[in-house]
Amino acid sequence: MEEAAAATAAYAVQESCSLDHYLSQPDHTMDERIALARARLGTDVILLGHHYQRDEVIRFADYTGDSYKLSKVAAETDAKYMIFCGVHFMAETADVLAKPWQQVILPDLNAGCSMADMAEIGQVENCWDALERAGLTGDLLPLTYMNSTAAIKAFCGENGGLVCTSSNARGAFEWAFARKSKILFLPDQHLGRNTAYAMGIPLSEMVVWDPYQINGGASTDRLRAAKVILWKGHCSVHQRFLPEHVDHIRRERPQMQVVVHPECRWEVCQKADAIGSTERIIDVIEKAPEGSSFAVGTEIHLVNRLAKRFAPLGKEIITLDDAGCLCTTMYRISPQHLAWSLENLIAGNVVNRIQVDEDVKHWARVALDRMLEVQA
Repeated sequence: MEEAAAATAAYAVQESCSLDHYLSQPDHTMDERIALARARLGTDVILLGHHYQRDEVIRFADYTGDSYKLSKVAAETDAKYMIFCGVHFMAETADVLAKPWQQVILPDLNAGCSMADMAEIGQVENCWDALERAGLTGDLLPLTYMNSTAAIKAFCGENGGLVCTSSNARGAFEWAFARKSKILFLPDQHLGRNTAYAMGIPLSEMVVWDPYQINGGASTDRLRAAKVILWKGHCSVHQRFLPEHVDHIRRERPQMQVVVHPECRWEVCQKADAIGSTERIIDVIEKAPEGSSFAVGTEIHLVNRLAKRFAPLGKEIITLDDAGCLCTTMYRISPQHLAWSLENLIAGNVVNRIQVDEDVKHWARVALDRMLEVQA
């Protein structure tokens, strides 16, 4: 009888911790369970939430921020478990920076990044081989945006480069140009172009490398003449903002300031009043006088959150595009996934652990350590 009771209890725990059980429940039923699980796990768990995460999840986060801020938190925390409410590359980064006894959990493994998927390690290695045959790699440093796989970060670290975020991209470029005369920037062409142009590098000294074209779709002479070689990648959210959206705001709401993320197209950034990372956008709005108004070109969850936060101060904040650009992969992480991850920990199960291979982790850590030394 005792064995049967034990077996029944074990089955009940297993059944209650199955993901399907959680996904069949409404969002609001998870709130109390998440709060109770957080309280029971205490300081063993730290919850990191990216700015683009949905409200129902990010309100439980211990720390919120962009990739740069959360990377620093990941490097400094002593929690046994890090639950990263973001996307896959962010959880990989946390694992690279984690101490040996720490474990990183991504509540939903389907939370990826379309931009990161646009630069596959085999493609990047083929690009580097082609540039080496052209005699260009001796004076070339590879830099990758945080929105890339651990393998791409490791490639940059092993070849003398580093990682950057939108917060410290200019500092990373300056760091690279102090050492070499050319940069290969992965995988977001828009951030690379906007950063280089703001440093005084003309568009004529930039070239796009298309991994699906022979020799990247560029002549060897064009590659030799370029100071910055931009990988053909982009953010599916920020690329949707168009110059016409800025023109519309100028016509209909001329008093509004336009603030956009540097992952937006160059043409959009040139028309904007200010360009900056998510942290920079928040700072601009925070420091603006009461009665200010902004049209913001970034992910809709952050825009809506800022609108609510600053409305009591008389500040009006709207999205630059009425369609409201949503990061669909970030949205995959739900209260159900979060509750499932937490309650599994209580039951002694670590689900959806993100582990980077040791050989990749070493050089990715080198690239990330260099990033953390660069001034934002």
